[in-house]
Amino acid sequence: MSTSVFNRRWAALLLEALARHGVRHVCIAPGSRSTPLTLAAAAHRSFTCHTHFDERGLGHLALGLAKATREPVAVIVTSGTAAANLYPSLIEAGLTGERLVFLTADRPPELIDCGANQAIRQQGLYASHPTLSIDLPRPSPDIPARWLVSTLDSAMARLLHGALHINCPFAEPLYGGDEQQYAAWSAALGDWWQSSQPWLREEDAHHVWQQPDWPSWRQKTGVVLAGRISAEEGVQLAEWAAMLGWPLIGDVLSQTGQPLPCADLWLAQPQARQLLEKAQLVVQFGSSLTGKRLLQWQERCQPEEYWLIDSLPGRLDPAHHRGRRIRASVGEWLDLHPAQNVTPWAADLALLAQEAFDSASEYLADRFGEAQLAHRLPELLPENGQLFLGNSLIVRLIDALAQLPAGYPVFSNRGASGIDGLISTAAGVQRATAKPTLAVVGDLSALYDLNALALLRHCSAPTVLIVVNNNGGQIFSLLPTPELERQRFYCMPQNVDFSHAAAMFQLHYACPENWAQLRQAVAQGWHHNGATLIELQVPPSDGAETLQHLVQHRAVN
Repeated sequence: MSTSVFNRRWAALLLEALARHGVRHVCIAPGSRSTPLTLAAAAHRSFTCHTHFDERGLGHLALGLAKATREPVAVIVTSGTAAANLYPSLIEAGLTGERLVFLTADRPPELIDCGANQAIRQQGLYASHPTLSIDLPRPSPDIPARWLVSTLDSAMARLLHGALHINCPFAEPLYGGDEQQYAAWSAALGDWWQSSQPWLREEDAHHVWQQPDWPSWRQKTGVVLAGRISAEEGVQLAEWAAMLGWPLIGDVLSQTGQPLPCADLWLAQPQARQLLEKAQLVVQFGSSLTGKRLLQWQERCQPEEYWLIDSLPGRLDPAHHRGRRIRASVGEWLDLHPAQNVTPWAADLALLAQEAFDSASEYLADRFGEAQLAHRLPELLPENGQLFLGNSLIVRLIDALAQLPAGYPVFSNRGASGIDGLISTAAGVQRATAKPTLAVVGDLSALYDLNALALLRHCSAPTVLIVVNNNGGQIFSLLPTPELERQRFYCMPQNVDFSHAAAMFQLHYACPENWAQLRQAVAQGWHHNGATLIELQVPPSDGAETLQHLVQHRAVN
């Protein structure tokens, strides 16, 4: 029984150390080997504990919490494939920067590679994807408490982005024992227990410097690209670009208000590309651009220099331009590089963008479907709420056809751009903020994360999930996939409806057949305490064909 008691003391110190570094949310899956960690988290007054029976969804729930809080979030799972199921969310966090702390319980070394139940090789399980990894030893009172706490402190101080994997072997027994045992081991940390600071404080010496030649660059012709940045940064960047007189091409995740909307349409026009060729400097803020035409232009543009500003490490420029890769937060960089009020040099782009937007409005006025949903999505947004967007076709349609409000919070998983865990991530975003939340995903994405509808039963504010059911992965209709094999091997239509799923998880449900019914269903959703699943049943290829039509129409005008 002494082993079980010391396991819990070890785990309690580990969780206390994480709390000192801003962890407030802990996501827990059921399991026996993780009992010391689970009980330590449950007993800690500073934590809000979330539970889910599906570890893959649990990891994405934590991802959503981390996105919205911008704080580290901890995840506790048992040993074996439970740990493996966290892999997709860990990969996504590594690409988009959310800080996750994965605590994977493990069998002790003597039970590995000998046929023991639920024992796999967990050291190095996630290969190069974690930002940091710690393989803890089997808990032992021979190891000083100060070693454990300083090990955690050092790792958390260096966790500026991505995931920290802490592998935690625990020997049996896991339950019972005299709780007063090994009190001296914990007490060796003295009055640290009464403080709120880490045992070891490491400081990051990273500083952002002003580019000394910025005063000369800001007098030239420039173009601003906005990828995935925060809502506050989006508003600040839009004002900065407007003062400079530089055109700003904003991604759907930029939250800039997209002052030149429908870029995926008007970039198809030769006159737009010819005008943009005059840019001497292109400055990109944030990564993960969505639009196909924007990505094509970004790859082919040849300014004198190309600057990319993002707080994440790495090049983040798949076109490998000559220029500067500046690691800094967008807001911090903008403060150091003030704009100079100049007359816009590419005013004709605003006319082209408005024409594209008006053309889309006219074409979609009486065409109910996913393209119309994308174009008119701002009409459905809840006041003081937030938006979560899925991947594949729907996010491309919204990027190409909508103009979202400046500063309105938009979340998505556009790092690895997978369809796994999207509903779980949206649930995490909602729980973190307690705001009304609109989420939009495709039918295959919803099927892939159907378990996560259980998480939506515990929303703290009205939540509306729109499932665009175009019967398969219609993103492949935009790609030159072989026509004969497209349905069977790419789109994979499932011929399902989601009314039974909503009933199974006790969610409100609607299946509107026109825009008026959709608006009414969404409006009713904002008056429900809980979640509403709205299924939009649309012709399979209509959205992809509509986008192709609008792009081609712009290309010849």
